[in-house]
Amino acid sequence: MRLADSTASSSPGCVVLKPDPMNRTPLIAPSILSADFAKLGEEARAIEAAGADWLHVDVMDGHFVPNITIGPMVVKALRPHVKIPVDVHLMIAPADPYLAAYREAGADNLLVHPEAGPHLDRTLREIRRLGAKSGVVFNPSTPPDAIEYLMDDIDVILVMTVNPGFGGQHFMPSQLAKISRLRAMIDASGHDIVLEVDGGVTPETAKLCIEAGATALVAGTSVFKDGPDGYATNITALRV
Repeated sequence: MRLADSTASSSPGCVVLKPDPMNRTPLIAPSILSADFAKLGEEARAIEAAGADWLHVDVMDGHFVPNITIGPMVVKALRPHVKIPVDVHLMIAPADPYLAAYREAGADNLLVHPEAGPHLDRTLREIRRLGAKSGVVFNPSTPPDAIEYLMDDIDVILVMTVNPGFGGQHFMPSQLAKISRLRAMIDASGHDIVLEVDGGVTPETAKLCIEAGATALVAGTSVFKDGPDGYATNITALRV
């Protein structure tokens, strides 16, 4: 197994997986946004069986981003279907009033945008107090120095390589420099922080992200495009 460390999550039956820093093989987090919404539980089980490391959930409020997706009740309904960590990306503002609800629903990672509230440090500490892994998400226009003095409070960094709000967008190569910069910041901090990338991830762009320093990849369309029979093949193709 390529994982450097597996620690028990506070979610029943769940294991928190961390990438091995000496191995460039990334964690794969399929985005349920691209699944068949008529059978989400079945889809979640299928991607876990196919080798997914995390289940990524995109939460959108129609305000912070131009779309509306998944609330805590859906996360709660999905949680019993998988043992892998549930990675929840909160594209909502404000985020603070909903942290506890998503954690109680079964989120293992809670990822927020710096723009979603006035006190990012307070939000990150609250996420950890709730027992989840704390994460910061970078929009394409968000500079890396937004977290320069907060590295002690972060477990996951997610770089958006598209503008958030919709699946199926094209990868933005301009964000590779940001991934590299954040990789250097993580290494300098000495902390075990997962560097995740989301947006237009395909076998071709996955290679670029890994070369830039990413250790986890979110993929929607490129995993779910062929139906359940293709999930394992599609996940394997991203582990370049």
